Amino acid sequence: MAKQKLVLKRVSEKQHIAWLTLNRPEKKNALSEALLGELMDAIGSIRDNRNIRCIVLKANGDSFSAGMDLYDLRERYKIPERWNQAASRKIVQMLRGCPQVTLASIQGYCLGGGLVLLNACDLAIAAEDAKIGMPEIIRGSYGSVATPTLFQSGLPMKTAFYVQLTGRNLSGAEAARVGLVSQAVPLKELAATVKQLALEVASREPGALEHAKLAAYTESDLPFDLALKADEFIGHRLRLYANPTGDVDGYLKSQKGGSNKGYVKPGTK
Repeated sequence: MAKQKLVLKRVSEKQHIAWLTLNRPEKKNALSEALLGELMDAIGSIRDNRNIRCIVLKANGDSFSAGMDLYDLRERYKIPERWNQAASRKIVQMLRGCPQVTLASIQGYCLGGGLVLLNACDLAIAAEDAKIGMPEIIRGSYGSVATPTLFQSGLPMKTAFYVQLTGRNLSGAEAARVGLVSQAVPLKELAATVKQLALEVASREPGALEHAKLAAYTESDLPFDLALKADEFIGHRLRLYANPTGDVDGYLKSQKGGSNKGYVKPGTK
């Protein structure tokens, strides 16, 4: 019998989108060492593909991820952990560092390690009835890796502590209200909403997308004066990759009567 693939990869260079699907639904996509290893391999195989502009991270089954596989975690605790060896930390760095925009699609449970993956992505759409949280405090941990991604997410401190210290879940709708996800929609609309957003993002100029992401992560933790200076450098770098004023007439014509998301800059496809 063929071994079950724990991460399914579908790449559409025509649409400029890669779909990565967690595929351990019988365990609510608990993040085993094997699954995390496949996920790292999948991200690594995509991030240098210049034809891909958006990576969608989703999951089969009724839940995005119930968190780390605690049986795997128990085995790991039997031996001393070396510094910088946790796969979840590496995946955060890979998703944040890849030039593509990353988009998480969240249904059902998104707990602990699942929250790490959500926070590692640039955008996230959740079902309104999703259950998002950090249960680690209940079993005697503080939420390693989940904690820095949560407290660096821009949430108000009291909200972040509420998630970390109570073990209570936020619904997808509540997570959208506090800014933990980009948007919440009814479950039946989740797949279509994620696909439409991915197609919209992937229609944009790749140089602009890459520099938008670079600017956001570079400037968000800097004092304002240094953020402005960094932005100047990144803006100069963008000019080596793209020409933002290359179709002024066409763009302005397309926007008459209000914002038109359907405009695609000539030469982008």
